[in-house]
Amino acid sequence: MRKGLRMLFAAAADLTVVGEAPDGEVALDLVVSLRPDVVLMDVEMPHMDGLAATCALSRLCPQTSVIMLSIHDDVLTQARARDAGAAAFVVKSMSPDTLLGQSGKY
Repeated sequence: MRKGLRMLFAAAADLTVVGEAPDGEVALDLVVSLRPDVVLMDVEMPHMDGLAATCALSRLCPQTSVIMLSIHDDVLTQARARDAGAAAFVVKSMSPDTLLGQSGKY
């Protein structure tokens, strides 16, 4: 999934991928060191899930916006993402255009 997203974003002239992480712990470390404008965070990841990582990022790097990505398209998951500090919520089954130019849910 990460490889496909990286290729999608590489094709967009106005985006630069500065890092990627296999889990929430690594994601948190990378965001703190790289300070990106936007992070695409999966809800389900090993070691530290995306919700916990987003909550920590909201405190440590409030200038970084998090777009939460999930296979789950339910109200509870969306609410948990919003409560963690995500700026938007995108379901993996949505079109890639949702990530590249259109708003996610909220």
